[in-house]
Amino acid sequence: MQVEEAFHPGTLTCDATDALADVARKMTADHVGALAVLDGERIIGIISERDLVRAIAEQADPQQTTATAFASHQLETATVGEDTQDVARRMLDAGVRHLPVKRGPAVVGVISMRDLLAIETWL
Repeated sequence: MQVEEAFHPGTLTCDATDALADVARKMTADHVGALAVLDGERIIGIISERDLVRAIAEQADPQQTTATAFASHQLETATVGEDTQDVARRMLDAGVRHLPVKRGPAVVGVISMRDLLAIETWL
């Protein structure tokens, strides 16, 4: 199966300069565990629930601290045409639970380990 059949489409993103409080509100409103972090139209990282927990543990001010301060910048991405088993393997190797999904240069959504697990239970 290809990523295109399994990922959450939509612009699950935040701006690099968004405050952590705004990032958390967006994740809550969108019912997602991670957002791609954009600088303009260029993806520069991903911020997840784990990153927000780390920010809390480090007592970062959620109103003043930006998404880029706690985002993961060593970025892996998936493409819509990739095989889901290959993506799952890369996620396990990298120790991550979410990957931004790209179609060409554009971010078009996010795929999660939950999405990949759902595929396995449906097959």
